[in-house]
This record gives sequence, structure tokens and C-alpha cells, in this order.
Amino acid sequence: MNYKAELILKTDSILTEGPSWDEDKKLLYWVDIEDKKVHIFDPQRSVDKEIKVDQYVGAAVPTRSGELLLAMKNGFYFLNVEDGRLTFICNPENDKPYNRFNDGKCDCMGRFFAGTMSLNETDPTGALYCLEKDMTIRKVLENVTISNGIAWSPDNKTMYYIDSPTKRVDAFDYDPKTGNVSNRRTVIVIEEGVPDGMTSDSEGMLWIAHWGGWQVSRWDPYRGKKIASVKLPVEKVSSCVFGGVDLDELYITTARKGDVKNQPYAGSIFVVKTGIKGVPTYKYCR
Repeated sequence: MNYKAELILKTDSILTEGPSWDEDKKLLYWVDIEDKKVHIFDPQRSVDKEIKVDQYVGAAVPTRSGELLLAMKNGFYFLNVEDGRLTFICNPENDKPYNRFNDGKCDCMGRFFAGTMSLNETDPTGALYCLEKDMTIRKVLENVTISNGIAWSPDNKTMYYIDSPTKRVDAFDYDPKTGNVSNRRTVIVIEEGVPDGMTSDSEGMLWIAHWGGWQVSRWDPYRGKKIASVKLPVEKVSSCVFGGVDLDELYITTARKGDVKNQPYAGSIFVVKTGIKGVPTYKYCR
């Protein structure tokens, strides 16, 4: 099955990434990593607000207090969306100045998982971290090259994870009470481009952005089978998240990287009405 994507926000952002959906406010949060900006997009009014920050920002997720939680070049921060003030939380990689945080997402209990990568995108110096609800931090995985998509099954008993250069989606048994992972195994191998951001739907299927693959694909992780595709007019598709009033609209981010002279919408955001309800963006428990 193939879906058709529609342009919903034309931007000239370089590396549009990290989308998350605020179900209460009906807002889409996204970041431009390289331009160091956090964006708040209201799709009903077609209004996009940007907040300039002082370093690379890989992900922005809502919190229960109304702030945003950011994974940035130099660690975790809270962002006050009214005045743009940043509040530093912690940096587990003070000793790795050539790393930065990339993608991140909260689990159903309100923990924030986010991973790092080397700025040269080739050294396996990254890791996946968990920021607990009490703001302590622990390392979940190490020897990561480009930490990217994270998603959970609808019953929250399986966590899916992408380290992009492996071209794989790995699954873990997940304990939502403790946030612990175990029994790592590969469930999907991507051949078209490189897997980037990812989300899951209420049927337990995964939607994966293909960096260099001109698409978002829908996969059955139990059979390792691709079952649908959303073709995009942009080569470098970076991530996706479910949103909308009924949580059945897939918002897709893209990047304006490389030769984009024949890609006028590179860096823009697209939307697809899927007819399938997604798993919600969970908020950080603060």
C-alpha cells in the first residue's frame, strides 16, 4: 500500500528533525539541529514559532509541567517556551566534546531516552541514555555510532531502536516498571537508504524514515516485512510522528542536505492521513 504525502509547512531549515506531538495543546514540536532552533507548529492555524538556542538541539519533547525537555549538544535542558530560557539538567558526556545528542523520546512512564553520536558521524563513541523521572541518568547502551529512532510497542513490552549505520531496527524486551532492556535482536533490515527516525502505531507496526530513501515505510516487526510506503519528493527523510485531533495523521520531517537543486521542498514538513491511530507522544514526568 502506498500513501500520498501533502506539504503542510514549507521551510528552508537545514536539518529538520525530532518531531513530537503535544496531544493536549495540539501542537507539533520540531527542531532544526544545525541552525540551533526549536519550533512550535500549530497545524490548525498554520503558525510556526521558532526559539533560537545556543547549541545543536537533537530532540524536543513535552513535559507535564508545560516546558520542553531538550537533548542538546551539551546535555539535557528544560526550555521555557514563553521566554526561551534554558535550564541545565546534566551532561553525561562532559568528557566527549566531539559528541552531541541526537534523537530522543519518552516512554509510557515518563522517562526520557536519548542517544548521542560523534560529530564526524563515523566513530562509535555514542551511547543511549535514560533520564529518569527524578532527573538521575543512566547509560542504557554504548558503542553507538548514530543514535536515532526509538519506539515502543502498544503494550510497552518491546522497545525498538535504530543505530543508523547498521541499517537495522533492533528490538529489546522492555520492562516499563524499571525501564530496563534485555534480549536484543534484529527485527528489520533496511535496504533503501538508511533508517533514521521512527514511530509506532496502535496496530504494533513501525513507521521508519529513510535517510537517502525518499520515503517513510511501514513495517511489521514481527515478520520483518515492509507493508506500506509514503513516497516523498525529498531524498533525505529524517523522522516522523503521529499527531492530529484523532492521532491518525503522520507528520514527516525532511532535510535540506546535499544536492537539493531539484528538491524545492527539502527541509519541509509533510503530513499523511493514514486512517491508523498512532501511539501517543508521552510526556516527561516533571
